[in-house]
Amino acid sequence: MSDTTLSTLTAFPAVSRQDATLLILGSMPGVASLNAQKYYAHPQNAFWFIMQSLFGDGAPVDNYTDNINMVKQSRVALWDVLSECRRPGSLDSNIDKKSIKCNDFNGFFKSHRQLTVVAFNGKLAEQLYKKHVLPGLTTSPETRLVSLPSSSPAMAMMTREKKADVWREQLIKT
Repeated sequence: MSDTTLSTLTAFPAVSRQDATLLILGSMPGVASLNAQKYYAHPQNAFWFIMQSLFGDGAPVDNYTDNINMVKQSRVALWDVLSECRRPGSLDSNIDKKSIKCNDFNGFFKSHRQLTVVAFNGKLAEQLYKKHVLPGLTTSPETRLVSLPSSSPAMAMMTREKKADVWREQLIKT
C-alpha cells in the first residue's frame, strides 16, 4: 500500500480540566484506540495500569469513564502531539512524516495556565513535540519536560510494573 492510499487518522480531543497540572502526551492513538474511540484501548497497553498505580487505589478499573474521571480528578490531562497523520497499523515508526499535523498547543496552554509538567509517553511523542511544537509556541506556562518509557505493548523490554515505577519516579516528586 502506498502512502497516498492511506487514510488520514484523526486524534482525539484532549481530556482535561482547566486546572490540570500534568499533561501526558502520546504521539497518535493506535488502531485499537481509534476503533474503540478511547485513549489507550489496546488490552496490552500499560497506560491505565500505570495511572491506577500512580493516582488510583491500585485496583484494576476496566471502566473507561471511571479511568478518565480518575485522571481528571488528579489534575492530569491527556492528549497527543499529532492531530492528524497517515500511518499503516499502530507503530509510531510507520507514521508518514509528510502527513504530520500537530494539535493547537498555543490554545491549549492559554487555557491551562496551571500546567507544570509535560510528560511524553514514548520517545516519538517527545521528538515530535520538540521538533514541531516547541518552535511555534507563543503561549506556554513554565513546564518541566519529562521523558517516559512508552506504555505501548511494542515497548516490550520493560514490564508494566517497571514502567509504572519509572513513571512514578519521574512524575511523583516528593
